[in-house]
Amino acid sequence: MDLSPLKAALADVVAIPVTPFAEDGGMDTAAHRALLRRLLDGGVRIVTPNGNTGEFYALTPDERRTVTELTVDETAGRATVLVGVGHDVPTAVAAAEHARDAGAEMVMVHQPVHPYVSQEGWIDYHRAIAEAVPELGVVPYIRNPLLAGERLAELADSCPNVIGVKYAVPDAARFAAFARDAGLDRFVWIAGLAELYAPSYFATGATGFTSGLVNVAPGVSLGMLEALRAGDYAAAMKVWDQIRRFEDLRADRQSANNVTVVKEALAALGLCRRDVRAPSRVLPEAQRAEVAGLVAGWSI
Repeated sequence: MDLSPLKAALADVVAIPVTPFAEDGGMDTAAHRALLRRLLDGGVRIVTPNGNTGEFYALTPDERRTVTELTVDETAGRATVLVGVGHDVPTAVAAAEHARDAGAEMVMVHQPVHPYVSQEGWIDYHRAIAEAVPELGVVPYIRNPLLAGERLAELADSCPNVIGVKYAVPDAARFAAFARDAGLDRFVWIAGLAELYAPSYFATGATGFTSGLVNVAPGVSLGMLEALRAGDYAAAMKVWDQIRRFEDLRADRQSANNVTVVKEALAALGLCRRDVRAPSRVLPEAQRAEVAGLVAGWSI
């Protein structure tokens, strides 16, 4: 199987779409489709349904399946679909198989949610998923700073469909070492902490980055990517300065408002409701005004 097209697709702005909710608390599928079309029309070419910005852990299994199917249907070949999967092994495997059957090309495996994660057990977890869908590209989502790069290489030795990494440890030096220990040229390295970390991670080997902000302003995120691809770090840092406060609001208090700020910005633009699900919560009024003011200053 030629995995090079999938690798090429990962070296981009990997959009993490929000999951909009209706007044009754259920999914707003019409708004969801409209937001996906807006991303595609804005130039986005790879999307991750059921990512953290999509409130993966707050969705029911049926809702996660709906998000996958809706995304594959709406993109209709205009973008690569990288579906987020996770939870226990049987649930993650079933979700990966569903993603394959729905027509997705790849799955992103969320960091295992368990208080006791051994490095060998991390390999076993990802191997079970990757072996269940050998037709799909597999992208581990790594948030554990203690995981050794050699463990990723070991996983890929037995599962050649493990082709990329969403690395989300906030330490550029650690990323550089991990990527080289695993094999810098063996995987596509995605800066998994979005635009604020993208320049430093690109400097040490990343070729793509994830984004929740792209839901709000696709041109801003794609502008940073263009600058980074050209090696123009001065231009990339101009974008960094522009979005810094927005991303700081998302990161505040251990990212308590990571999704909330993005949805607030979309609500300010009249694109969807601001509603989020517990344990997230909508912003207080003062911060709503600040987010609206930030967005108003961007070219959207």
